[in-house]
Amino acid sequence: MPMICSLSPAPRILYRAAIILLFLLLSLLIIRPTPGESASWRATGSLAAARYYHTAARLLNGQVLVTGGIGTGGVLKSAELYDPATGTWSNTDPMGTIRRGHTATLLPNGQVLVAGGSNWPTGGGEQAGAELYNPATGNWSATGDLIAARMDHTATLMRNGMVLVVGGTGAGSATLKSAEIYNPATGTWSGTGELTISRTLHTATWMGLQVLVAGGFGASGYLKSAELFNPVTGVWSATGELATARMGHTALRLTSGQVLAAGGYNSAGSSNSAELYDQTSGTWSSTGSLITGRDYHTATLLTNGHILLAGGYNFVAGGSLKSSELFNPATGTWSQTGELGIAREEHTATRLANGQVLMVGGYNYPSYLDSAELYTGVANLAPMELLLLGD
Repeated sequence: MPMICSLSPAPRILYRAAIILLFLLLSLLIIRPTPGESASWRATGSLAAARYYHTAARLLNGQVLVTGGIGTGGVLKSAELYDPATGTWSNTDPMGTIRRGHTATLLPNGQVLVAGGSNWPTGGGEQAGAELYNPATGNWSATGDLIAARMDHTATLMRNGMVLVVGGTGAGSATLKSAEIYNPATGTWSGTGELTISRTLHTATWMGLQVLVAGGFGASGYLKSAELFNPVTGVWSATGELATARMGHTALRLTSGQVLAAGGYNSAGSSNSAELYDQTSGTWSSTGSLITGRDYHTATLLTNGHILLAGGYNFVAGGSLKSSELFNPATGTWSQTGELGIAREEHTATRLANGQVLMVGGYNYPSYLDSAELYTGVANLAPMELLLLGD
């Protein structure tokens, strides 16, 4: 090491360039695809039970818990754990109730709160039940019921450790305006302010101080409206409208603090539009269009700040999609990245501790999928590259 420190600037630059080149060559060898794999995606262990319309939550130990959904035998209550170290799945204790269209939220204490959902067509319909998964024991326990049975709602963990559940579809297929808050300390739910507009299949994004709810479907059809929830006052207030009405879209907070809403479905079909919300001005602005319009896809924030959109549905494009694309916030543009091994919609995507993205299950007519894939694109190598380039 003393020899390296004593190098003059020119040899030092050459030395570091050689190290970077060696790293890149090794990276290419590591992520070289086998036949049938793309340069960005590779297959990993398959689920024990094929499923879509399920949930996935990354636990504090790095494992991923998948729950419920719809499979070949109907609505499921089974749960499985993915171990990134081995690339395999193992069964864990099943939930107490079969459910699909529910939510799963990792609490600060490491437990996972599952709430609501539906057991139709296997059972009667929307549910109010909620339960907690304890990773230390691998068991579920019942907790307080929601005030209103609902599915296709959102659940957002707030800074105070409580969980805000919003909207969704209730009994009799009614679209809901109600919202409620779960307190992990008491295991109970309490009502809070109602939305200004009832909605389902919307998005909810934690903004640091408030929750932004956008789009969805309501009594008037596909929605452009957006509103903000203030946890201190428990009140909702309208904010700037989306330029494009959409449901079944995605919305993620970027490292800049802006929120990217992308894709979704409306009366024109699968949308390729994307918009950015600025919380300072309370307005949306258009950004680069998706390469492929899609709905019921997934969106994941990568370690380098880019957004990965994968899979989904587009009738005109032939149904379930294999394509995936990346959004660069610095340029406001999308670029194609590797295709999934299997086209899928209504799947889940979870970023692992190592920066890779785990894609699980989904639907590809007429099949329920048990397969899982890992995104290992070059974008995830960015932090390592920065370490080499820095002083």
